[in-house]
Amino acid sequence: MAVTKNDVKHIAELARLELIESELEDYTFQLNKILEYVEKLNELDTKDVQPLSHPIEGANIFRDDVIKPSIEREEALENAPSKNEEFFKVPKVIGGE
Repeated sequence: MAVTKNDVKHIAELARLELIESELEDYTFQLNKILEYVEKLNELDTKDVQPLSHPIEGANIFRDDVIKPSIEREEALENAPSKNEEFFKVPKVIGGE
């Protein structure tokens, strides 16, 4: 199945792309090369190959939740460049000033 310049033009219109003539020729050539490669892949004998949904088999790979104590507020604020007695102070990023 070969792609024609009209096919590429139609696809470009669907994608709302404006292509010049040289781009149409390039994309037609490139798409035909891709389709040639896919045709080569279709020649492979895959009758004994089981389909898979993921390339790596893995069971539950999540770690268990472990409750750990948090660090104290004073320790967390110890190296903060700007703070008050309870919070980190950060520059305003939304709004004016």
